[in-house]
Amino acid sequence: MVESAYEAIAAAGGRTGPGRAGTECERAESGGSVGAGPAGLVRRRQACESAARTYARALPVVPVRARGLTIEDADGRRYLDCSSGAGSLALGHNHPVVLEAIRGVLDSGAPLQVTGLTTPVEDAFVAELLRTLPPGLADHARVRFCGPGGTDPVATAVALVRAATGRARVVTPTDAQYAADPAVCCPVDAGEPPAGVLVEAVRGEAGPRPVPGTWLRGLRRVTEQRSVPLVADETETGVGRTGAFWAVEHSGVTPDVLILSRAIGGSLPLAAVVHRAGLDDGRAAGAAAFRGNQLALAAGAATLAHVRAHRLAEHAAVVGARILARLRGLAGELACVGAVRGQGLMIGMELTAPDGGPGTGAAGELAAAVQRECLRRGLIVDLAGPAGNVVRLLPPLIVTEEQTSAVLDRLADAVQAVERRRGDHGPSPGARTAR
Repeated sequence: MVESAYEAIAAAGGRTGPGRAGTECERAESGGSVGAGPAGLVRRRQACESAARTYARALPVVPVRARGLTIEDADGRRYLDCSSGAGSLALGHNHPVVLEAIRGVLDSGAPLQVTGLTTPVEDAFVAELLRTLPPGLADHARVRFCGPGGTDPVATAVALVRAATGRARVVTPTDAQYAADPAVCCPVDAGEPPAGVLVEAVRGEAGPRPVPGTWLRGLRRVTEQRSVPLVADETETGVGRTGAFWAVEHSGVTPDVLILSRAIGGSLPLAAVVHRAGLDDGRAAGAAAFRGNQLALAAGAATLAHVRAHRLAEHAAVVGARILARLRGLAGELACVGAVRGQGLMIGMELTAPDGGPGTGAAGELAAAVQRECLRRGLIVDLAGPAGNVVRLLPPLIVTEEQTSAVLDRLADAVQAVERRRGDHGPSPGARTAR
């Protein structure tokens, strides 16, 4: 029951006990008392969390149950979740194949955590992962597990190419370089090229921005000519998210290294670096404590197999095209909607303010207002972009046509409500659509 689930949360949440007034964050924003119910729990999180953690402030929801696209909070209200754990939930919440895989490990008596030892669960994951890779990489691939933290797989990939080339400098293109000649991203300084070039085929935090295939193919030619490893970061884009199993496949480019995280763990923390055999320096990877989590490996293998067998990448491409078309229509009607861009089920809608460009604080405030209006209508969305002015949709790959209609209707209604409050009802003469 929701009530009993909330009681358990509240009991662990730090109610003040006899003889103590409570900590500062317990008392904060509660008028001197902790406060009961979901609202009290949200206030505690708002008071205790660092400013770097914004979800409790932007999304005051206390989830106690979830399945597929739907989250139910402690008050019994349901939401359509289009954040998908920042893209980590390829199959949505608590998918049956993921739960079955986790239960299989739990019931088997196998160790839940091992480091540096091969297990049947890890072997099954690697076998399934290799089935999904681009042929040019799968034929000569090596898999290196690392810690599941956000920077761990990137650091592992950087260390790999540095050791393989004997060079230190790794280049990550800037916004301007993504629009310039790809050769500028692989410079030869004092006769020495970089150790590697690290790119995203779809730039997620930029709100999201697909990189043109012609640009990536040009970069691949340059890196091959200069013997520079090309590293593709698939942290946000992998496992069918963009309409291909790996986003780099849209361009036909085969990288030397793939950085994998988020969705590969089937909703649990897991990260790995896949690279061509020629880059392997033969040295053991560092002892990342949680790189052998058996539950994550089992959930990840089940997710990879399900996405592949049910052709969910193709489904993401079809549904994503429908979402893009609807949102681009909205951009032609409303002044506050600017560019709409994305690929597959990784879509961003940029909000603009009439008194400034997309990079102004006013645009970010508009996006935050849309996010709040979405929440009131039972829809959870992310914000992205350097100015926080891009409403981002990352629904799970299992989203149905009916659910897609509900998401689009709620989002359109939220944007229209924000537009009405601004007093601007006419079509936008400067509304833009993505190229």
